Formats: sequence, C-alpha cells, structure tokens
Amino acid sequence: MNTKSDTSLARNVTRLAHLDLPGGGQVCVDGNYAYVGHVGGKSGPDTTILDVADPKHPKVVGTLKQDHPDSHSHKVRVVGDIMIVNVEQNSTGMGRRAEDLHHVRARLQRSSRREPTEGELERALKLKQGELPLLLKTHKSGYAYGGFKIYDISDRAAPRLLAYQKTGGVGVHRFDMDGNYVYISTEMEGYLGNILVTYDIRDPRQPKEVSRWWLPGQHIAGGETPTWHERSHRLHHALRRGDRMWAGVWQAGMRIVDVSDITRPRTIGAYNYHPPFKDPTHTFMPMRAPIDGRDIAVTIDEEERYYNAEVSEQRRGRVHACISVFDVTDVGNIKPLSLFHVSELDSPWSRTPRSRFGAHQFHEHAVGTLIYATWFSGGLRIIDLADPSAPQEAGHFIPEPVSGNPAPQSNDVFVDRRGLIYLTDRNAGFDILEFRR
Repeated sequence: MNTKSDTSLARNVTRLAHLDLPGGGQVCVDGNYAYVGHVGGKSGPDTTILDVADPKHPKVVGTLKQDHPDSHSHKVRVVGDIMIVNVEQNSTGMGRRAEDLHHVRARLQRSSRREPTEGELERALKLKQGELPLLLKTHKSGYAYGGFKIYDISDRAAPRLLAYQKTGGVGVHRFDMDGNYVYISTEMEGYLGNILVTYDIRDPRQPKEVSRWWLPGQHIAGGETPTWHERSHRLHHALRRGDRMWAGVWQAGMRIVDVSDITRPRTIGAYNYHPPFKDPTHTFMPMRAPIDGRDIAVTIDEEERYYNAEVSEQRRGRVHACISVFDVTDVGNIKPLSLFHVSELDSPWSRTPRSRFGAHQFHEHAVGTLIYATWFSGGLRIIDLADPSAPQEAGHFIPEPVSGNPAPQSNDVFVDRRGLIYLTDRNAGFDILEFRR
C-alpha cells in the first residue's frame, strides 16, 4: 500500500490509502464496506468487497468472478444485505456490430447489387482493418448471458447468489436500485439500443418486470422508426429521485420521467444539447435541495475518444466532455445555466497516448452544493454549485498512474456517510481520500 502523493497534483484533498486494484468500473460504499466492479472481464475478479472501517488500512474480504468467459460485471450497487451486479458482454462494441451485420450486409447488397467485400463491410461497421473475422466469430457464437445477478451479502466474505435475471442483447450496462425496485439500462429484443426496464425485487429470489420506458423510435419491433444513426439515441443511465427518473440518453441529451405510477412511466421533461456538444450525456442528476429558490440539475458527458495524434487534430478548438448545469424548476421548460470544464493544462497526463482526458461520471448524490466528478486523466474534480451560473472548483486530486499504465484514468467516485471519497481508476488503482477546504 502506498500513500505517497505529489502535492502539486492535489488541492484540498489528501490521500488516506491506496490499493493497486484491477481497473474499477464502479464503486459504492454501504456501512463499513466498499464494493468495486471491475472492467477487466477475462482475468481477475469482477467484484471486490473491501472492509473500509479503518480508511487508512482497507482490506479485501471477498471477490466474485463471472462464470462465463464472454461476460463482465463492472457495475455494482448495494442496499442493506442485497447486492446487484450487471452482466454484460465483453467487447460490447463488437457484440453490437455483430447484431448489425445482417442489416448492414443487406443494405450494401441493395446499393451495389453484389456481395460486399470484406473491406466494405469493415468500413460500414466501423471496424479496424482485419477485424471482420472476429466479428463473424462473435456473430456465429451469439450471446445469451446478459442481465443482472442478485446476491445475499449478509456474509460479506461469501456472497450467495439469489437470482440471475436475463435481459437481452449485450446485456445490462448501468442501473439504479432501492429496497423495492431495480432500474436497469439494458438492451432488449425488439429495441434499438438500451432502454429502461424496471424490476420489482421485493422478493430478491424472483425479480419481476413491472415496466419499460424508451425513446420514441427505439421500439423497432413495434413499428417505430428511429430518426438517428444506429444507437446514438438510447438510455445510458437513469437515477430515481422521489417519483421521477432522471435519465441520461446519450446523444439525445436528457429526459425526466414521471414514475409515480411505476407501471406507466411517462416523459415530462426533455432537453438536448447535442449539437453543439459532441460528447454524449452520461448521467443526469438533480441537486438535493433548491439553490436560491430554483431547482437545479446537472449532467455529465463522457469523453469518448482516446488520445492520439488523429483525435488531437479532430478535437482542436473543441471543449472536452464537461458538466452542464440547468434550471429544472419548470420541467417543461428546462433552461441551461452554465458549464464546468477542465483545461488540458490542469493535468500533466491530458495528452498521454492511449488515455482519455475529460469528464466521465460523478458521485450520484450531491453533497450540499458540491459535485464530486471523475475526469479520466484529469483525476477527481470537486465542484461547488453555490452559484449555479458560475461553478467553482473547490478541490482536486490526480492520482499517479500505477501498474505500468501511461496515465491515470479516474473512472468512478463515491462519497460515504463520513465524507470520505472513494476513487477508482479504469486501468488500475483504488484510492480513499479526504476533502478539507
């Protein structure tokens, strides 16, 4: 364990502990335990459980591994003694392109009146040269394991599987949960891209679907026709707050969904800022309380592109993925207020090849007026929205790259009841931090 930190990479944030855990997709903390979902898939654990009662000396007490080699579980949530993890196909981009192969081939055949060449298929499917054989293998084998798993974790060191709910397509990406329901972002048969599927988990051994919500145009089996390209408009993630779901819907911006009747979710608010902003909406979240008499909400976009010379030229002059602030007092008339972004000058690794620099995800509950957000090679950024029209950075922490990786890739963050911060790195690394102004 290494607690040394370069003070030039931190402001108002101190590292209490560090572990070189495998790449973390999500972290959540409940009581004295932290739960980390890993992005590796083929090797190492999919879920790690740590005892963090002493935050300076975290201890691994349990791990889980998926039982299918083509699956990973990089997301995890806990309520009481119930833990849920996602099950998603490895290399989801390849899986989705495999699903599209039949339609793309047919389209090329119609336009050229002949069988498309390997190169034409690779270009149409946005594959790299020589990747078509792998896609054909994926297409032939198929994937039928996507879904989510529910565990009894009354014994943290020995989680016990209660249910494995299958969904569809490449499986489940993100989700929210409470003691009654789990709100799943997943692909399903007959829909283009992820939709919201809600399951009743009051009996965790027998989850029951209670409703679906989607963007008009996604239900292709129901006769709907999308007005967008491929899966650019789809649910990425939805959070339940009271009787509303706050949904980030990728290149379609965000939606507010009324779930006062959980069996009949309905859209009551929408806003899309794509264009002009290129990076997709990852998560949409309301602040806990009004600020100066207004209801405020924030979105965070995901920096999609890894840095290389070509991408650098494409991005020149463009703002990196960032946080946007909105007045949502009138959900039928959402108003943009401000942006928060981070300069490339603020991280020594902002232009490191094979890394990303820009926003990704925030802790999914505001702490007063503070937002805790990950910025890939920009590390952790703590933003104060006391004035929603002028967000101010209150602190930051940029971890050093570990395990031979070229740059940090801060991926997810959680703040516990003690105010301690848990930070995962997409490649490798886990930090417990403390913020003091």
